[in-house]
Amino acid sequence: MSEELLIRQGAPTLAGIKTGSLFPCACVCRATLLSEIRRINRTLTPKGLCLLPLRIADGRALLYLYRPARLSRDLQDSLAAELLRRAGYPEGGCAKCLAQLIRRFRAGEEFPHEVGLFLTGQLRFMLTLAGVIANEMGV
Repeated sequence: MSEELLIRQGAPTLAGIKTGSLFPCACVCRATLLSEIRRINRTLTPKGLCLLPLRIADGRALLYLYRPARLSRDLQDSLAAELLRRAGYPEGGCAKCLAQLIRRFRAGEEFPHEVGLFLTGQLRFMLTLAGVIANEMGV
């Protein structure tokens, strides 16, 4: 995985605009990719960032770049916590929710749409905007 891919795909998270970014990358060798992720995390971790492989299959990987402190704060929002609870996520913190998200992606049955809660902390703004758009459209 190239650092250029990380910068290009993770720019909003790297810049502090978003909590997390989700992006695919080629994966010829699982062990090599995991080694590259560990190397990159040695640089990212002191900057308050982390890169995780959510799924590796069929020569592709789905990676998640995120800011752990922001994600923890975002998931403590009462609305986000309730949505995750209804989707079957455990209570007890960010790490448990991430573990469940990874299980959902690796199960591969259906796309876990709640992943949006892991990407931006602007849930209430997005819901307000969706309501405004729905009203304007007469929905």
